[in-house]
Formats: sequence, C-alpha cells, structure tokens
Amino acid sequence: MSDLIPIERIESKILLVRNQKVMLDADLANLYAVQTKVLLQAVKRNINRLPDDFMFRLTKEEFSILRSQFVTSSQWGGRRYPPYAFTEQGVAMLSSVLRSDRAVQVNILIMRAFVKLRLLLSDNKKVREKLEEIEKKYDLQFRVVFDAIKKLMEPDSKSQKHKIGFVIDIGKSESKKS
Repeated sequence: MSDLIPIERIESKILLVRNQKVMLDADLANLYAVQTKVLLQAVKRNINRLPDDFMFRLTKEEFSILRSQFVTSSQWGGRRYPPYAFTEQGVAMLSSVLRSDRAVQVNILIMRAFVKLRLLLSDNKKVREKLEEIEKKYDLQFRVVFDAIKKLMEPDSKSQKHKIGFVIDIGKSESKKS
C-alpha cells in the first residue's frame, strides 16, 4: 500500500493553520485522484459528518499567505476562492464520504503520516525541553565563573595604597656624610 503514494509526499501536504495540522482540499483531491470539485460535492452532500473542528474554510488573509508561499497565480488560472482545510479527524471522515477503495487506502496512509508527524513533534518538544534544562544549568555555572572573573578584575583597595618602585630619601643620606 505504501507504494501507492510515498509517505513523504503526504507529509509535505500537511500544513499548520490556526495551530492545527491540516490538509487542503486540492491536495486531498489530488491524493484521492479526484477533482477538487468532486471532493467538495461529496463533502457538501455529507456536511453533517464534518463539523467545524473537522473542516473549515481558510480566510482570505490565510489564503493570500498560502498563495504567496506557493506563488500561485491569482489572475491567470489557479484558485480564486479560499480552500477548505481538513483536520486529522476530517481527513479520517473523508474515507466514508468518498466511499472508494482508493480513498480508504489513501486515508490509511494519511493517518500514518499524521501519526508520524505527531511523534516527531513530540520528540522535538522533549529535545527542546532538555536543551532548556541544560541551558539553565550552565547559565548558573557560567554566572559563577563570570562573577569570579569580575571580582578579579575589580581594583582592590589595599593594592592602591602600596606603590610599586623604590623611594629614595636623598636628604637623609647627605646628612650622614657630614
């Protein structure tokens, strides 16, 4: 089944929008090998299966940001209306909406990609937390070192009283000769 679509191709289509991992309708339609309008017609016929936390339409601002990132033409071809974004649960529901063998197989692959991404993000979070812990530990140790260096660099009040060099009292040495 993994030879159907490489997992890397699916992973590259998962985006972060509104702090949620989503896939856009056109990308999903491409993976399911159907036209975007066919996918959206199936969704509209089964809209009760896809509540707002499963699917939402991007705002014009979000759409323009995506468009600028992917350099999509707004004047000659390309999409003119903001796409729908499907969360992981929405993608899972699409296999029942589309009802094809390919949709089921593709959904299995997509779910695996979401799980893999979630594991990677979890591992990254653990690494980041460990790094912050190490930084705090070494910040304290380095602070002690820097404080010691600063103390060594401060002028000592006793060292200012003693002058370096020789002092010769000429007046006393001449009176002894006479």
